[in-house]
Amino acid sequence: MELRKVTSENLFSIVKLTVNESQQNFVASNTESILEAYVTVTAGNVALPFGLYEDGKLVGFIMFGYGGIGEEDEPKICEGNYCIWRLMIDGRFQGRGLGKKAMEAALSYIRTWPCGKAEYCWLSYEPENTAAAGLYRSFGFVENGEMDGDEIVAVLKL
Repeated sequence: MELRKVTSENLFSIVKLTVNESQQNFVASNTESILEAYVTVTAGNVALPFGLYEDGKLVGFIMFGYGGIGEEDEPKICEGNYCIWRLMIDGRFQGRGLGKKAMEAALSYIRTWPCGKAEYCWLSYEPENTAAAGLYRSFGFVENGEMDGDEIVAVLKL
């Protein structure tokens, strides 16, 4: 699995990716995510969006954050730590173990410390998204009791 920065060359292919209909309530569209990344970066904060490629083919999208973005209700764990803000595999490519490969690639990337050292990586997910919860637990993410809006926060010690 390869992470490639969002560029003018792959932007429109990335925004066309979508999850299966049953998962659409669990993840923002890639268009919304890229817009959020833009607003976050222009406000002086960190958002790192990437296309996910398997054997040279675009199969998904992932976005990282680092530190807080200044929202009043953001989880305390965000300060000085990495976040896997978005992760999606296009519906056409699901069921092939690519979510697991994406998580492996994501954690390898984070451990290169692109924004500086951190103790934790955190993420959040909808309580009903049992597939995501199982994937995250398999990598060692543990719920820490915090919520990010209506989503459960889970953390991994790096």
